[in-house]
Amino acid sequence: MNWGTTEELIPLSWFKHMRAHSPVVYHEEQGYWDVFNYEDIKSVFADHEHYSSVTTDNVTDPIDASILKLDPPKHRQLRKLVSQAFTPRVIESLAPKIESIAHELCDLAEAGGRMDALHDFASPLPIIIIAEMLGIPAEDRERFKLWSEALVGDDYDAYLQCQGEMNAYFSQIADRRRREPVDDLISNLVHAKVDGEQLSELELIGFCILLLVAGNETTTNLITSAILCLDTSKESKEQLIENPGLVPQAIEEVLRYCSPVQMMIRRVKQTTVLRGRTLQQGQMVQVRIGSANHDEEQFDHPERFDIHRSPNPHLAFGYGIHFCLGAQLARLESRIAIQTLLARFPHYERDRSHPLERMKSSIIFGVNRLPLILRSSN
Repeated sequence: MNWGTTEELIPLSWFKHMRAHSPVVYHEEQGYWDVFNYEDIKSVFADHEHYSSVTTDNVTDPIDASILKLDPPKHRQLRKLVSQAFTPRVIESLAPKIESIAHELCDLAEAGGRMDALHDFASPLPIIIIAEMLGIPAEDRERFKLWSEALVGDDYDAYLQCQGEMNAYFSQIADRRRREPVDDLISNLVHAKVDGEQLSELELIGFCILLLVAGNETTTNLITSAILCLDTSKESKEQLIENPGLVPQAIEEVLRYCSPVQMMIRRVKQTTVLRGRTLQQGQMVQVRIGSANHDEEQFDHPERFDIHRSPNPHLAFGYGIHFCLGAQLARLESRIAIQTLLARFPHYERDRSHPLERMKSSIIFGVNRLPLILRSSN
């Protein structure tokens, strides 16, 4: 796929070079490892005996107390707490609400004939859903988005500031739910117990922050990337217009081609060997998911965007015990968003007078904006 002057939005040529010449490489000055090949990354995800999700010894930030940064058995216990909110039946029951929101957002954009696919469509849809699941007031949704961007961005000062703001915010809501519980996720977490003990304040806030980010940031960028990919691949777009049933398969290819989460971090728990290289206890490992999903040894012609690709065993949602808890919700929201957009504006086009710019994050892939010209017919 060619995005014109934006081919380097995803550094595919660099990934390819590293897979071929330095699939497991240590950066002496920075003090961490990079892993690029599919099978190596899959093995790192699966081996929590040697590779830990706990990346710090001094847990003071709520996000470090969340299930994202825990190993078994604590990880298993906490994941079980929240998993009942993400069962297939619960997620499928959200479909009518998601469809309604998608159409409302399209209604707002239709009169003007234009919209920014990121800010006017892909971002508000998942934020509204996860905010309602958590029990957050509608007027606070914009703050949610700003916090999410700061948490996954590369500005460390902004990261620290939003951690403090979210800590105070969710502490206040948790206090209210303790006194007056309602039917939402925060009330459930406040009153839940693991082995007879309630969650600590840090664990509770960490859960809320993780659900906020996982519930909207990655899905927002998945929807935006799907819109961008289909605008570039006209043939694929026409096929989906003619057969909306192909959209779920197309979403899987978007997940592979421009994975919303490009990289995750593990810490070496005990000294081990990976592809002939010795990784010492305590060293950090960056697993390059974006590279794994373009590995020639796993995917035929990985440079092609192919909505008919099958099988498509991408690692966009991780692998093993940390496989994304919200994967089904992300898939559902993305499917409905793309089907709705194609039904309402089948001939949308990207406004190419605005250059594409990647968001400033080494972890998440997404663009800063995606202006569209909306057309319901040619």
